[in-house]
Amino acid sequence: MKTLPPDLVAHLAGEATTTCHCWRVTRRNGQVLGFTEHDSDLTFAGTTFLAASGFSASEADSAAGLSASADEVSGGFSSDAIREDDLAAGGFDGARVELFLVNWAAPEQHVLLNVREIGEVVRAGGQFRAELRSLAHRLGQPQGRLYNRRCDASLGDERCRVAMEAWRGVGLVTGVQGKSTVRLSGLSGFAAGIFDRGTLRLPDGTTAEIDTHHHLSGGIAELALWLPLEVSLAVGAAVTVAAGCDKTFVTCRTRFDNHLNFRGFPHVPGSDFAYSYADGERLHDGGPIFE
Repeated sequence: MKTLPPDLVAHLAGEATTTCHCWRVTRRNGQVLGFTEHDSDLTFAGTTFLAASGFSASEADSAAGLSASADEVSGGFSSDAIREDDLAAGGFDGARVELFLVNWAAPEQHVLLNVREIGEVVRAGGQFRAELRSLAHRLGQPQGRLYNRRCDASLGDERCRVAMEAWRGVGLVTGVQGKSTVRLSGLSGFAAGIFDRGTLRLPDGTTAEIDTHHHLSGGIAELALWLPLEVSLAVGAAVTVAAGCDKTFVTCRTRFDNHLNFRGFPHVPGSDFAYSYADGERLHDGGPIFE
């Protein structure tokens, strides 16, 4: 149950009200942005909430108990604070959103209605629509580790411990085809396939995931990306390419010589093996199935 400030209660009890909604967005990089549906900027709680910011609210879907509720905000890219390329690069993914009810005639009269996180973001026709998930959605996220044949670490992280300096290269862009295929020079020292499932870091600091890595004639490397690039990549631009890993024990041992740090369970039998004894062609005498 929320406790409203007495002055806001008195205002809401009057015959006419001057209320609006405001959103305070805290991005994962620590940047704090304020937006309001009011027609002029409002300042309270140490934040300036910008008008004409492209934010408008939809109906909220709520549920009792621990069920995750959701609503959304939508609008156009009418504010410098909400740029289409920033949304496309994931700059607002997972951001914390605080929704306030505010008396715009006296902004010090406000109350925090709920706290959400930005989930799925859809962009189309110069507009955006962002899902706001309640914090209860975290209860449905996987926690801990699962027994799996493949490694669950990220290549080069503190659990993997592969020194990535030897597995990175800098290439110069020689061409881009359809924003999904990039051709680079300067990577002839890396065998074909090394950058499969790797990452491509662009000059602006954003990254793209690589699907496959092939070599063409003339020492040109061709990288096929999982998703089209959201930004233009000029010919001659320098990009950094990092190797990828298919998470198997064989690759960890033969390519990276890192099998002692393998974070999977390669000897766990799969479902095919677990049910392989249930047939009429074997002798079931209690002995081992394989010796």
